[in-house]
Amino acid sequence: MTRALTSPDTPPAAPSLDRLVALVAPDMAAVNQIILDRMQSPVALIPQLASHLIAAGGKRLRPLITLAAAQLCGYQGSRHQKLAACVEFIHTATLLHDDVVDDSLLRRGAASANAIFGNKSSVLVGDFLFSRAFQLMVEDGSLRVLAVLSEASAVIAEGEVHQLLTTGDLETTEAQYLEVISAKTAVLFAAAAEVGAVVADRPEDEIQALRRFGTNLGVAFQLIDDALDYAASEAALGKTVGDDFREGKVTLPVILAYARGNAKERAFWHRTIEELEQTDADLATAQTLIEKYGTVRETVARARTVGEAAKAELARFPDLPIRSSLMEAIDFAVSRGY
Repeated sequence: MTRALTSPDTPPAAPSLDRLVALVAPDMAAVNQIILDRMQSPVALIPQLASHLIAAGGKRLRPLITLAAAQLCGYQGSRHQKLAACVEFIHTATLLHDDVVDDSLLRRGAASANAIFGNKSSVLVGDFLFSRAFQLMVEDGSLRVLAVLSEASAVIAEGEVHQLLTTGDLETTEAQYLEVISAKTAVLFAAAAEVGAVVADRPEDEIQALRRFGTNLGVAFQLIDDALDYAASEAALGKTVGDDFREGKVTLPVILAYARGNAKERAFWHRTIEELEQTDADLATAQTLIEKYGTVRETVARARTVGEAAKAELARFPDLPIRSSLMEAIDFAVSRGY
């Protein structure tokens, strides 16, 4: 009789991106080369700053989604490689701009580009990367692809402006919050998945299913990010814990805690979020209130629900290793830090 390698009490392995990365490894190697080639410029600061971002790491989840969606749809060409690089350039450009807007000093656990090179350089190199992304779109030659990715770029910018308008506004509703994260985060996940199906020339129902998969994955991803800002260690989060609080961002954990708080607690949120009058002890108080009302746990629970909706969109596709690896990617996105 063969002995079991693990006992019934052995906890299952934590979800990871390892299988997904392995399944698209040849394509990702090509994407990385495209990224390196297109970061080059005779203006020395541009490749220096871009190389700093590459060296900082990152899971490249969005381009992974493009490559995996194309593979799931049976695509055999190479167009998806340039488009995955395009998606990563859009994402990286938005990170550069976001860190300037938020005055962030850390990105993925290392000094942010603006902390090293300055705000002006970061904004301008972000513009350069956006330009590179549009060059890649044009080279692809598909008006459908150009429409999907250019629309995503516009919506991301709208989402960032919308978030700026809701910052410090405790009257922000859950619906408004979801509009913000759908625009600033989920739309690029959606576009990344959609173009993978577009290049494979799949039927419209499959294209839209992958777009909905990407949207739900992106919403779940951002919900977890917003929960982690109040619950994670800095090592796990890759940025300073409490950044959202210090910047007065009204995320779901705060919306729920404010709605459930008493008059004294609401006064605390008004002082710290709306007026941005904060002491060194206020983050701990905010975390205590969020724990009291279970709003991080509820945010995580909602992310898991949205993650299940993302999985449901994949059910129409063949039961292949790439599909199961995408399912695991969803589990990874909603289990980070937990």
